[in-house]
Amino acid sequence: MSSMGASAEENLETKQMDERSFSISSSQGQQQAPPYVHKVGIPPRQNLFQEFKATIKETFFADDPLRSFKDQPKSRKFVLGIEALFPILNWGRSYNLKKFRGDLISGLTIASLCIPQDIGYAKLAKLQPEYGLYSSFVPPLIYAVMGSSRDIAIGPVAVVSLLLGTSLSNEIDPTTHPEEYLRLAFTATFFAGITQATLGIFRLGFLIDFLSHAAIVGFMGGAAITIALQQLKGFLGIQTKNFTKKTDIVNVMHSVVSTAHHGWNWETILIGASFLGFLLFAKFIGKKNKKFFWVPAIAPLICVILSTFFVFITRADKHGVEIVRNIKKGINPSSVKEIYFTGDYLGKGFRIGVMAGMIALTEAVAIGRTFASVKDYQLDGNKEMVALGAMNVVGSMTSCYVATGSFSRSAVNFMAGCQTAVSNIVMSVVVFLTLEFITPLFHYTPNAILSSIIISAVINLVDYQAAILIWKIDKFDFVACMGAFFGVVFATVEIGLLIAVSISFAKILLQVTRPRTCILGKIPRTTVYRNIHQYPEASKVPGVLIVRVDSAIYFSNSNYVKERILRWLMDEEEQGKGDYQTRIQFLIVEMSPVTDIDTSGIHALEELHRSLEKRDVELVLANPGPVVIDKIYTSKLANMIGENKIFLTVAEAVAYCSPKLAEDP
Repeated sequence: MSSMGASAEENLETKQMDERSFSISSSQGQQQAPPYVHKVGIPPRQNLFQEFKATIKETFFADDPLRSFKDQPKSRKFVLGIEALFPILNWGRSYNLKKFRGDLISGLTIASLCIPQDIGYAKLAKLQPEYGLYSSFVPPLIYAVMGSSRDIAIGPVAVVSLLLGTSLSNEIDPTTHPEEYLRLAFTATFFAGITQATLGIFRLGFLIDFLSHAAIVGFMGGAAITIALQQLKGFLGIQTKNFTKKTDIVNVMHSVVSTAHHGWNWETILIGASFLGFLLFAKFIGKKNKKFFWVPAIAPLICVILSTFFVFITRADKHGVEIVRNIKKGINPSSVKEIYFTGDYLGKGFRIGVMAGMIALTEAVAIGRTFASVKDYQLDGNKEMVALGAMNVVGSMTSCYVATGSFSRSAVNFMAGCQTAVSNIVMSVVVFLTLEFITPLFHYTPNAILSSIIISAVINLVDYQAAILIWKIDKFDFVACMGAFFGVVFATVEIGLLIAVSISFAKILLQVTRPRTCILGKIPRTTVYRNIHQYPEASKVPGVLIVRVDSAIYFSNSNYVKERILRWLMDEEEQGKGDYQTRIQFLIVEMSPVTDIDTSGIHALEELHRSLEKRDVELVLANPGPVVIDKIYTSKLANMIGENKIFLTVAEAVAYCSPKLAEDP
């Protein structure tokens, strides 16, 4: 008790002494001690191996895929490794009848949609109809075992089918050399799968991100227009020999107009137009009320059944209505020996396959991520690439052409209440039964119906609302979007794709080589410094120019950054002459956004320092990051500038400059 009393008395006495000293200092008007200036911390040095290891990890293993393997026995690691390769072994343990009910309904629904689409898409790829069905039988089974998305529906898609059809036919005429054309299609599919699997295995999925969203919107829209124009041949009943093999809008419309007098068939137009109207009306019902999502899903199959029956009873095929005729019955024959592993067509198949594989991969990953975010689960992009690659490699050996995730089918799969990838297995089983027993019934199916189904399917790919939003957000993105769009519509799919990739890379190069810089001013009644264009009320500090660089400083932009800063200085000096302002004596470079700097960047700062010395202007740095400050000290740039001129904040840098400005006569 006595010790506690003594302690309380000491605290009271100390408090009274502090109050007395404070009152004395206040009454005497003594100046307070200058604020403590925080030095910029230099991170501990890493050895070369540690630095290299950290860089590799962040580049290729940013998602820490081996986290689940930590502190696990070898037997458990083996099981986890197998489950990572075949996710069905993981989620399959908790599979139950309730989930199967949802998968069964969704699988049957997407099967009714995919069968007529597959026949049409095969024609788009200039292959026999059965190859479209083959591609919805084997690949979905492989994906169901290896894929990690619960919602993707696998099969041929319009854009990839068009890309293959145009690219392959440029190398081999499918009419005069059908066997060689088919072999080249299998070869392209094989290398598409190899490309996809390689990107996944080596964790290079970030490469597909170089194709910007704007470029994809434009490319898809242009491809949709091109696909729809190509269907005018079947929709109007124009004979193949009278129709151009080119895909651009000028040649297609010329073929359509030139055959108007003698090449169109009114019975075909009547069938196509009436059922296209029905399909569009079914889509309208599905959009109007989400409960009727199944109406547009089964509408294509209803169209096929009704139109086939109509042609059969009226024998319209004898009046110029083109029909599908024979679809080969039975499951996929082996095509291992058909793939070109040597010869001239090997390189051509590789080139076409890489291009088709990348487009297919971009579409599938975008679809998978979209539905994964809706259902709030994680999707491993690299696993997806391995699964897609494996299914296309196996597909190329079982008479399939490139398959991927279909947006229309995946949307129907999602709306139908799919729970797992078992819906793909159900769809595959239905396609198998169709190949075994039902294909002869498609004999009298009119080509006009397939054209109508494809036109109604690709309409949604023209996303004009996304294009309008892109225009509002970023004009350069809109240029990329329109460049890809017009490239596909007025030239070829390959040129459109090349334009899309080129503009995407041009945007990256422009942002890297010409980073943004700005002048900062002080926000009133704060110690915060911000862009004077964003905050007009922000005031410049007399005699001090504060510049911020909004990018890493590399060899590609270091010279521009140096020259741009000097131009800011020249502009300020010219304005100061007319306004009788204080001469600029300090240049503060705010380096918070500068994430990295290389040797060229260091040399640029050294040259900037020397140029400023000649102008009698001091260079001051504010808040360089850990990587940047380490390199500044390592290169001895800190000694050249002066360690006392590197500050934690812009406010501290300005506080350093202010007394010197006051001393200046």
